[in-house]
Amino acid sequence: MIGKLSGVIDSFGKDHLVLDVNGVGYLVHASGRTLSRIGQRGDPAAFLIITQVREDAITLFGFAEAAEREWFKILTSVQGVGAKVALAILSICPPDRLGFMIAAQDKVALTQADGVGPKLAARILTELKDKAGKVELSPETMSLSKANGVLSTGDKDADLQIDQDAVSALTHLGYARTEAFAAVMTAKSKANDNEKGSLQSLIRLALKELSA
Repeated sequence: MIGKLSGVIDSFGKDHLVLDVNGVGYLVHASGRTLSRIGQRGDPAAFLIITQVREDAITLFGFAEAAEREWFKILTSVQGVGAKVALAILSICPPDRLGFMIAAQDKVALTQADGVGPKLAARILTELKDKAGKVELSPETMSLSKANGVLSTGDKDADLQIDQDAVSALTHLGYARTEAFAAVMTAKSKANDNEKGSLQSLIRLALKELSA
C-alpha cells in the first residue's frame, strides 16, 4: 500500500496530476486547493497518499497535509459522500476551517462544493456534528514545501490561532467543543474587525452567544 509519493510534477488534469517518480508516472487525484498550490510542471512535489482498491481500478488520492487526509477519511465515512465529493468539499474549504464550518452547521457554505446539494449537506452536517467537536484543530500538521518537495511543519495562521485559543478557553469553562466551535463562529460573523482580532473580545462575544 502506498502511503507517500515524492517526485516531479509531469502534467496536470482537471482533478489530478501525474507525478513522475523515478521515471514512473503516478496519476494522483487531489483537491482543487491542493492542485493550485502544489507547484508547476517540473517542480518537485510530495503527497501523502490514500490508495483505493476496487475490482476495476486502483486509484490514488494525494494530500499536501495530514489534516486534509484525515478530513477526507471523515467525509467519506458519510453515506453518499464518495471520494469525488470529499475532494470537492476540500477544494472550497481548507482543513483548518472545515471543523468550524460543520460545528456552525453552515449548510450554505457546504453547498458551494460541486455535487453537494441541500439534502446531502444536511446529512453531512448532522452525521459529523459530534465528530467535528472531537477533531483537533491545532495539531502540528505536515504541509507541502514547494521549494524542496518534502513535507515540513506549517506555520500557524494568526487568525486561526485566535479562533483555536477562544475554543480552548470555552472548553476550559466547561462547554463542549462542538458548542464552543459554533459559538466562536457565530461570534466572528457578528464581530467587527477589531473584535475578530482580539482574543478577549471574541471570547466575550462567544460567551454571549452561549448564554442567549
